[in-house]
Amino acid sequence: MDQLQLAENVEKYLRGELNDAEKKAFEEARQNSAELDQMVVEYQSFIEQIERYGDVRQFKSTLYDTHQTLQEDGFIKELKIKASARIINLWSRYRRVAVVAASIAGITALFISGMITLFSPKTPFNDIEELRRKVSSLERQSSNQRNELNKFKSKIEPGASVKFGGTSFMIDAKGYLATSAHVLKGAKKIYVQNHEGEEFLAEIVESDQIADIAILKITDADFKPSKQLPYGFAKTTTDLSEPVYTLGYPKDEIVYNEGYLSSKTGLDGDTLSCQLTISANPGNSGGPVLNKNGEVIGILSARQASANGVVFATKSKNIYKLLQTMRESDTSNTVKIHNNSSIKNINRSSQVKKVQEHVYMVKVVLG
Repeated sequence: MDQLQLAENVEKYLRGELNDAEKKAFEEARQNSAELDQMVVEYQSFIEQIERYGDVRQFKSTLYDTHQTLQEDGFIKELKIKASARIINLWSRYRRVAVVAASIAGITALFISGMITLFSPKTPFNDIEELRRKVSSLERQSSNQRNELNKFKSKIEPGASVKFGGTSFMIDAKGYLATSAHVLKGAKKIYVQNHEGEEFLAEIVESDQIADIAILKITDADFKPSKQLPYGFAKTTTDLSEPVYTLGYPKDEIVYNEGYLSSKTGLDGDTLSCQLTISANPGNSGGPVLNKNGEVIGILSARQASANGVVFATKSKNIYKLLQTMRESDTSNTVKIHNNSSIKNINRSSQVKKVQEHVYMVKVVLG
């Protein structure tokens, strides 16, 4: 019996696919052959190792998720840990299994390749060359995009302890932004970064910890105000099941997510917020939630740890209330937000292109 047939029998044995006679014969052969017995042990150990690896990855993902949430809420501080890695070499221990698995994969690939060659028309060499050129072009575009994002020099002092954990968006084109108040916990300085990678110094001008809203103002001399925001702000309640979408910075580039309104109240019946069924990460906190008409209906606030895809948003009417508080304390305040959306009748992709220009990553320099 060759190695390939032997490997197939081992696999069938471990999966319980042998009938009683075959199983009895295999076990007798295993008792009489130390090499076969060792092969079964190694194969089973290899499979268990792969399954444990999947469990560990899932566990690490949960830990990372929890760590990000705790860090964002200010319960823990970001630590600078020197990168290190521990590599576990399985080759020497499982080389026989790996070789057999590679042989099976290779034979399968050759068989499929042969069938494709036999039954499909010949691919011209020029087409293959054209495909290579397209792949190379995509690689260059990706590299250019990364360089574009890094073209601006950071204004944050080297060595500063920085928390990258939030999103903000313009409510007034003069440089006023809204975000979640909890994103700014422990802030000594605040910088906001646009989708092109340019940073601007900002400061808190008003906040409401109960509603979890804060208003920022860009004070950086390099900032150039735009004429008008493309989106409006909804005062009325959004209907259940209405589609919504959000833009935010769970990583270094802006990310789009879509879902729907699943409850008109938030956690434990909180009337200041609403519940959404949408994919979101901690870095999305403070980002705008928009309806199909390009109207801001709320600010993404927090995720429910016990339910995947369930998040809460502070209703946009709370922004109006906070601005009214600002005007009462400072009569010279001229912050104005409008209800009309200029992107109401265009498709989603076009809406996103216009909205993203006014969504900013929040970088908090800790004190």
